[in-house]
Amino acid sequence: MPIEVRNLTHCYSQGSALTTVALNDVSFVAEDGEFIGIVGHTGSGKSTLVQHLNGLLKPTSGQVLVDGQDLNGEHVDRRALRQRIGLVFQYPEYQLFEETVAKDIAFGPKNQKLSPQEIDERVRYAMDCVHLDYEKYAERSPFELSGGQMRRVAIAGVLAMRPSVLILDEPTAGLDPRGRDRILTMLEELHEREHVTILMVSHSMDDMARLATRLIVMADGKIVATGTPREIFAREDMMTSIGLDVPAASRLCRALRERGVSLPPDLYRLDELKEHILRAWKGGKEEAHAE
Repeated sequence: MPIEVRNLTHCYSQGSALTTVALNDVSFVAEDGEFIGIVGHTGSGKSTLVQHLNGLLKPTSGQVLVDGQDLNGEHVDRRALRQRIGLVFQYPEYQLFEETVAKDIAFGPKNQKLSPQEIDERVRYAMDCVHLDYEKYAERSPFELSGGQMRRVAIAGVLAMRPSVLILDEPTAGLDPRGRDRILTMLEELHEREHVTILMVSHSMDDMARLATRLIVMADGKIVATGTPREIFAREDMMTSIGLDVPAASRLCRALRERGVSLPPDLYRLDELKEHILRAWKGGKEEAHAE
């Protein structure tokens, strides 16, 4: 279920002295099965953009097409389309409200008027996706859990709707390293196993290096670059010019090159850098033995 954004512009307080252009003629296509990372400095338009993708905001001009249908068209079943697009806000655990984990996750499927058996199957499926054991956690209060577990419950509530597209706005914000890694591992597995299309907003370039198949770079309400992580992170000067960092591996590569170490120009993952250094070291040892 592709999502196409055509010439999307959004203005806040339009027509007043406080008019702010948050998005300016933005266009891109999210194809089935992609994992798209959306990056940009604060105020670049990332959150405004993702709120258009399931119809929470209406464009000032332009279109959002979901599976070829204009999300804001006159004769479109907007509710049906929105159910196929799951949106996870920052700190989604603040929206938990039910007395048990299972009831909270079941809230969406119940509103879809599904059978009790289907609801139960979806709750179990969603809990498995977020690595929460059903027998251990289903009847517990979500408010007794850790912050990372609560966030996983909130994400499970979205996954229980079985969306074709999952949109996440800073899903690891505020979590400790262990909670952050669990969220990232969960998303990695979900993408590989279920082939769900994922669009994720994040300030962490290391998270993007780990997960994204394509990056969209935003600045001042516009898309300034798009490409694979390898292509984007090779353009370090461009990234720093708009106030963005690059992954730790890219920074380390730059430091090594400044010290005379010969490295490929497009290394951006620590595992790749490690493998390259080990190969070079082994090659050096073999040459030494040959002499």
